[in-house]
Amino acid sequence: MNIVILVFGVMMLVAAVFSIETKRIIDSVIGLSVVSLLSVLLFVFMKAPDVAITEASIGAGLVTAVFLISLFRMRGGDES
Repeated sequence: MNIVILVFGVMMLVAAVFSIETKRIIDSVIGLSVVSLLSVLLFVFMKAPDVAITEASIGAGLVTAVFLISLFRMRGGDES
């Protein structure tokens, strides 16, 4: 069990560093949503399902949708 938590923690760090170091904004948004999804899995393995459901709905779902919508609206505004 501790190995699984350690692996998810390392994967979260890799995704976070990828999000920071990438050049394209869309890749950064994808990396941040991967961090949120990995934290959901981490909460499930730590037996905190209520926190996992909240993180899945708010962190991985709503925040990613807001980032993508704002990113596409910014790009649409530059082309007009």
